[in-house]
This record gives sequence, C-alpha cells and structure tokens, in this order.
Amino acid sequence: MANAAGKFGPYGGADTRLLPGRGPTGSELVRSRIALRVRLKAVSPGDRLPDVGVLAEELGISEITVRRALEGMCQDGLLDRRRGRAGGTFVAPDWDTVVALMHDPDEAAALDGFHLLLECGLVAHGAGEVPAGRLDGLRSLVDAMDMVTDPARLVEMETRFHLDLAEALGGAGVREFAADLLGRQCLLRPAPEPDVVRARNRCHADLLTELDRGALGPAVRAVKAHRHARPD
Repeated sequence: MANAAGKFGPYGGADTRLLPGRGPTGSELVRSRIALRVRLKAVSPGDRLPDVGVLAEELGISEITVRRALEGMCQDGLLDRRRGRAGGTFVAPDWDTVVALMHDPDEAAALDGFHLLLECGLVAHGAGEVPAGRLDGLRSLVDAMDMVTDPARLVEMETRFHLDLAEALGGAGVREFAADLLGRQCLLRPAPEPDVVRARNRCHADLLTELDRGALGPAVRAVKAHRHARPD
C-alpha cells in the first residue's frame, strides 16, 4: 500500500518533546498514522492493512510494538483481526462510529492550538524565502478544493494541504511531525462540515498569496484566521 503521508515513519529530526504533554509512544504513532491513512483515503473501512513487519519497517519501530498497538486497536473496535489464508488486520467496517465514541474536545483543542503554533512558526521561518514554484502544488490543491462537492473528499484535500504546507516550509521531517498531529486529531474530533472547509480554503488561498509577497504579518494572520473560519 502506498504511503499516504510521505515517509510513514519517524520525524527525521523533529523534536517530539514539543508535542502537548510528551512525544507519542510507538503505540500512539501506529494509531495516529492509521487514522491519517483512513482520513486520506489510502485505506477505507474493510480494507486490509499491511503486515506487521511492513508497518514496523515503515514506522521505524519494533514489530512487537506494532503488534501490541494493532491488538489494542482491535480491542477498541477500530480494527478487525481475521484468521486464515485471507486473514490479516482490517480497518473495521464501522470505523467512523467507533471513532465518534473517542472524541475528546479538550485534547483536540490542545492539539489544534499546537498545530496553529507550528504553522505560524513555519510561516515566520519561510516568509520571503520560499523558492519560486514551491507553492504551485498547494495552489493547485486550493483551486481544486473550490470545485469539489463530496464532503469526505473536501476533508481529505484539506488534510493534504496542511501536510504539503508543512513539507513546503519545513521539509520532510516537519511533514512527519504534522502527520502525527493531524492523525491524532482525526481520532479526537469529528471531521469539519463542508461549509467550514470551504471557508478555511479562502484562508489557504490568502496564506499562499501573502507567502508569495513575503508578507510575514498578513501570512501569520491568514494562519490564525483559518482556525476561526466560519461560513458566510
């Protein structure tokens, strides 16, 4: 299965001690990255996950850690374990229903605040120094979101925007850092409504415009406006 969030593994030097409370355990990393894959439609409810050895290599953690994490997710109802020649570990058919029971608004808000801090820092670091053409893919994504009507597809594309933004401004290691934040958020709060995503997409467009101009203040304001964006 293709990796949906860049290198499906460690952060490549990013300091996970900056995460709220502490950095993720190996088990939490497995949970967040599987959740992110579901959000990005790399796997869907009912799909089979890669074997334990493949996941362990991709994540850079031990097979026993991955196995224990998968067992925990099976106990939670997020995954199904099937035996036999066609067996393996599968995303539970009722993934969305189970995730809804795990929503934690307080923890989600803490992660959202940290993600805001991360993106403001990336914008402050990159404003005026983004090479020509580096934001073209993000611009195309913003334009494409304006044409999409499917709610799940809109949420998927917004998630990709934030992953790609982290990589454009901070590199592959920062993308991995953002991937963990976003994956954890997928388990803690419901996906935003389509009208909210469209309002946020206007902030995406504003951000790219200000980054092109090298306007630090307006670019940071666009990041902050995204958090509170609401339909007109």
